[in-house]
Order: sequence, then C-alpha cells, then structure tokens
Amino acid sequence: SKIKNEVIDSYLGWIWIFLEPLIFMLIYAFISVVVFGRTQEYLAAFIFIGLTIWKFFNSSVVSSVRLVPTNRDTVTKVYVPKFILLLIDSLQNLFKLFISFILVGFFMIYYQVDISWNILYIFPIILVLFIITFGFACLFMHFGVFVDDLNKIVPLGLRFIFYLSGIFYSISDRVPKPYSELLLICNPIACLIHEARNVLLYSTAPDILTIFIWFIIGLFLCFIGIRTIYKYENTYVKVMR
Repeated sequence: SKIKNEVIDSYLGWIWIFLEPLIFMLIYAFISVVVFGRTQEYLAAFIFIGLTIWKFFNSSVVSSVRLVPTNRDTVTKVYVPKFILLLIDSLQNLFKLFISFILVGFFMIYYQVDISWNILYIFPIILVLFIITFGFACLFMHFGVFVDDLNKIVPLGLRFIFYLSGIFYSISDRVPKPYSELLLICNPIACLIHEARNVLLYSTAPDILTIFIWFIIGLFLCFIGIRTIYKYENTYVKVMR
C-alpha cells in the first residue's frame, strides 16, 4: 500500500507520520507568534487541527490528478472501476488523518481543554470532509487524464485556498465582516476547520445547518464525479495507449 511504501522508504518509519505534521505545526506557530506577534488560545492544538484537515484535503486532491496515469498498468490491463483507485487513496489519507488527531488529543490533554459531549461532532465533521474531498478528487482525477498541465495548476490553486482557510489564524477574529462570514460559508475547508476547533477546543456545538448543506453538496459532487468516471473510463485506456 501507499502508506507501507512511504514507511519502508523512510528511516524514521511510522514516526514520520506523526513527525511531519508536528514540524509544520511548529513552523506555523513560530510564524504566528514570533513574526506576526500574535497568539491564540491553545495555539499548538489550534494550528494542528487546521493542518490535519488541510493535509487530508490537499493530499487527496493533488494525488488524484495523476492517479490514473500513475496506475497505468492497472488501468490498462485489469478492469476495476476507476473510482476505486481514488477510494483506496482517500482511505489511506483518512488513516493518516486519524493518526494526526491522536496528536491533537495529546495537545488537548496538555492544555487541559474542557471536554463536553460536543466533541462527538468531530465524527460527522470528518465524514463531511471525506465526502467533499472525494467529490472534488473524482472530478480532478477525470480531468487529470486529459489535461497534462493540471498537475501544475492544481497545487497553485490549492495554495491560494490554503491562505483562505484559516490554517494558522482565526478567520472570525482576523478577517473583518462580512468577508469572514463569506469565507466560512463558501469555503468548505475553512468551515470544517472552524467547526472542528469549536467542538474540540471550545466545547461549542457546530453550525449544523452549514455542515449539512456541505454534506449535500459533497454527495452531489460525488455523484457527478463517479458518474463522469464511469462514462469515460474506457476512454482513459485509449488516451494512455
């Protein structure tokens, strides 16, 4: 599997799955406190939650663009529904996400965060994240077969979204209204990061209506994406020959 290969190729082994997001968290914490002179309650956990959710979305979408060409032998020689390749890749990234949330738990213990039943909302939030990500990834996987330069364009677009998602800052605190409200409504990753922090760190209930709307949108994207892949999957083989 992808995870097994990554671990075998790394001298740090399984530790790297924990260490990589931890290093990025320290970098962004340094930038926030030392460079910008801003602090945030539960800073390490606050940043780490944002990074964990972003990394899942970013990794899944970026890898989806070249997923079919990368698995050329499988696609051309053995028939499997092409979206299964994406599902496997997404589940592997989901596994990494859950490992990262173990570290979030340690940060919460360190900060002595008050725990309430609202913490259970993290599971539907992760579910919506998975569905939204899978829907977008299906579409990028399809177009990635036909547009070679998409693997260069997508990371640039994602970098722009990264800075609009509140990874290392609070959108509601740092962005003036009504722009902050628009970002939290129109950007699903910003919305889910914001709500994940609310339920894990601040013991508050999420905006259930907004999350439900993104759940429906995610299902629609998945339906369109899977249907498109089914319609054109025979064309993928011809394009790669």
